[in-house]
Amino acid sequence: MDAGTAVYTDFSGLAELKVKAHRDGQSAASEVARQFESLLMGQMIKAMRQASLADGILDNNHSRFYQDLFDRQLALHLAGHGGMGLAAAIERQLGTGPAENEVAGKTIGDYPRIRLRRPESTVAEGIGSAEQALDGAPQPPPGNGPPRTGADRDPTDWDSEDFVEQLWPWALEAASRLGLQPQALLAQAALETGWGRHIMRRADGTPSYNLFGIKAGRGWRGDLVNIGSLEYEQGAAVKKLSAFRAYDSFRDSFQDYVNFLQSNPRYGEALSAVADSRRYFSSLQAAGYATDPEYAEKIDGVLRGTEMQRALARFKANANQPL
Repeated sequence: MDAGTAVYTDFSGLAELKVKAHRDGQSAASEVARQFESLLMGQMIKAMRQASLADGILDNNHSRFYQDLFDRQLALHLAGHGGMGLAAAIERQLGTGPAENEVAGKTIGDYPRIRLRRPESTVAEGIGSAEQALDGAPQPPPGNGPPRTGADRDPTDWDSEDFVEQLWPWALEAASRLGLQPQALLAQAALETGWGRHIMRRADGTPSYNLFGIKAGRGWRGDLVNIGSLEYEQGAAVKKLSAFRAYDSFRDSFQDYVNFLQSNPRYGEALSAVADSRRYFSSLQAAGYATDPEYAEKIDGVLRGTEMQRALARFKANANQPL
């Protein structure tokens, strides 16, 4: 906490914060969130004081006055040293703090333009030719488990190379059903989840394995997670609490993505354009898969970006090694 706002009676510090907010609202958001939390904690402390059965024998108006000052300063101090977590929650709501699931947090910060953390989900109702497939890429192993033992690592620890390596078998399997290049699916999943590091999580902290931001509509009978998502309505970003599908594995997520598209006639035009990934994602966006007006452009940016190309090249170089 800034020194100028660490003392309850220092009104000049609050004035400086007001000026700072006008000048750079984002950098001031953290301090404002802590100040707000301190007010709430002050009310809680006051309520606890009032809940006592009676005043002490030495209590009087003067002692109560100084007790009140102490309580307010205490609340300010506690808010500046961890508090109850309310300040962090406020920062997430403002889009300036860390994602709650760090994503599934899916906050606006999770949705960058090139190497996105898609925050917060941009999918509307339900989920929402590229380079040739790698020569000699491994086929998916049997079963529904992770492609390699390295996949046992928490996805929050993955980098882009881990992301491609661990998900390639399932991307290849799903892409073959669509007629699309697997790296195109990986690019969409990378956009949706920040290269796997911001996958939506269940209440107990376990991953939902939802790679494509598919929402749990009325017809969904499986598990789900409730996450704050970012939607675009009439060009304006609006935060909403939405229910998303949860799976038992990443493979299930890829398979459900294919099933979702193939069972919805609205995505027929997109499925007929799989030979060209740009047309495919543009048609997907036009059909209402996502409300973000730049959704297709962002996926294309990930697909053709240096991070994806570096990860694909590394994976191709290692593909002939024993897995």
